[in-house]
Amino acid sequence: MRKLAVILTLGLAALSAHAASPVDVINGAMQELSDKLDGRKDELQADKKALYELIDGILLPRFDRKYAAQLVLGRYWRTASDAQRARFIEAFYQTLLQRYADGVLDFEQDRIEVLPYRGDDSEKRTSVRTTVRLDDGTEVPVNYSLVKRDSGWKLFDVTIEGISYVRNFRAEMNSEIGAKGLDAVIARLESEASGKSGT
Repeated sequence: MRKLAVILTLGLAALSAHAASPVDVINGAMQELSDKLDGRKDELQADKKALYELIDGILLPRFDRKYAAQLVLGRYWRTASDAQRARFIEAFYQTLLQRYADGVLDFEQDRIEVLPYRGDDSEKRTSVRTTVRLDDGTEVPVNYSLVKRDSGWKLFDVTIEGISYVRNFRAEMNSEIGAKGLDAVIARLESEASGKSGT
């Protein structure tokens, strides 16, 4: 779980709103994250609120929360009310951000290699392939899925060793929604996010 948290957080942080291409998105944001973490890791380890704010400042404008949430809810998105959708988007995002926040503190830019781009910028969706080198020297394949919006490319999924976080969350949510209902799942996510919002 720790390995997944580290790598997924790298993926969520690897964004840049002003980049012209998907590869620039990844490269630009890794530099931004590296700059903001420089000399602050001990401080942020002790101050979770500041850590969440740092990640949120990088992630929020650049992550397609609605699209990711829609994919996670799957068929339940179609029957959800506007109010339920809005609550789920926010609760899911906050839970995701906080669940993987500690992995940011293990970020080291020189461990990530962006591989030659094989996508097509003219398409609506594309992916950027990278490898992440772990402490033991293992290289883990990580693919970032992006969708083209009017404001530029935005991340919506990260696939680690063939495992998509969107598909994982959808399986988790669908099972729980089927058993308890959407409102109960939203309430749990809101409670989880609220419970981790302090220092």
